Amino acid sequence: MSMRPDDHRRKWDKDEFEKIAAERLQAELEEEERSKKKAPPVKRELLKQRDYKVDLDSKLGKSVVINKNTPTSQSGGYYCNVCDCVVKDSINFLDHINGKKHQRNLGMSMKIERSSLDQVKARFALNKRKLEEKKHEYELDTRLREAAEEESRLKELRRERRRDKKRKLQDNDETDDSPAQSELAQIMGFSGFGGSKK
Repeated sequence: MSMRPDDHRRKWDKDEFEKIAAERLQAELEEEERSKKKAPPVKRELLKQRDYKVDLDSKLGKSVVINKNTPTSQSGGYYCNVCDCVVKDSINFLDHINGKKHQRNLGMSMKIERSSLDQVKARFALNKRKLEEKKHEYELDTRLREAAEEESRLKELRRERRRDKKRKLQDNDETDDSPAQSELAQIMGFSGFGGSKK
């Protein structure tokens, strides 16, 4: 400040304000360092496979009345309860749940666990077992089909035998008829008077 009585302009003491500014800057730097030390980097879980099926078909083909009071979870589209957002179609919903923001909200990073040699061998063994089971089931199906075909062939053979027996019986019955009856049938224009069963 000026000491003259007729000078009304305010004068600043530069040394004093530089000292105050330096103290404030020092306090800000210390605060920043303390905040960095307090919050260690967040350790997120590695990305893993979903253990549930994504429901995309439940609302398919259904109409819903939506008004102002309808909660966002029941409004049109697909609702994500983790991120509290609504996505309008299934493709964008799948993109969202596989995306970075959703995975971060679940507490996972987008990094995948590196597999060890033992894990890869175990996975190969598991896939081989599954393939053998499918092959075994397929063999079982083919066996059942072949058995059904064989059974149908046997039934057809039995039917043929029965038909042959009936024909032989009919032929025998026709030869046993009296000659007068067959002459009368020929005159009238038909082969017999009725059924061949006796």
